[in-house]
Amino acid sequence: MRQQWHHTTICAVRREGITAMACDGQVTLGNTILKHGATKLRRLGGGKVLAGFAGSVADALALFTRFEVKFEEYSGNLERAAVELAREWRTDRALRHLEAMMIVADRDHLLLLSGSGEVVIPDDGVLGIGSGGPVALAAARALIAHSDLEAAEVAREALRIASEIDLYTNDHVTVEVAP
Repeated sequence: MRQQWHHTTICAVRREGITAMACDGQVTLGNTILKHGATKLRRLGGGKVLAGFAGSVADALALFTRFEVKFEEYSGNLERAAVELAREWRTDRALRHLEAMMIVADRDHLLLLSGSGEVVIPDDGVLGIGSGGPVALAAARALIAHSDLEAAEVAREALRIASEIDLYTNDHVTVEVAP
C-alpha cells in the first residue's frame, strides 16, 4: 500500500486593504511527521507577490516558477498571469498531472489557482487550502466577523485553531504580509 503525503495548511486573509498569508510547517508521510518547520510560502515577482501551495513540493515549485514567468510576461498583472497559468496547467500534458493548489496575492488581489483551470476570487477575502484548509477558512471567517484583529493576526490564529483540529497541521506558523 502506497503511503500518502500530507503537508500543508494555507490560509490567506484580506482585511482593510491588507493581505496576509499563513502556513503551518508540518510535512507528514502516512502517520509519521517528517518535518515540523517547512516553509510553504514564497515571495515572487521581485517580492510583489505572495504565493502559498498545498500539494507535492516538487509540483508546487514547478508551479511557482511557471507563475513567476507568467507574472513577468504580463507585466506584473496578477490576475492575467493567474488565468494564463491556470489555462496552461489545465491543458498542458505534463502540467495537468501536477498535484497542487496555489494561493497568490498582491496588494490588491487574492486568488486561488487549481489544476482544473479554476481561478477563484473569494467573496469575503478569505481562502484556505490543504488538509486543514476548511478548518482555517471557517476560523478566519469567524474571527473576521467577531473580532477587530488585523489580517496577519486573523491568519495566524486561524492556523493555530486548525492545528488543534487537523492531524496534518501543526502550530509552527509562518505569516507573510503582501507589500
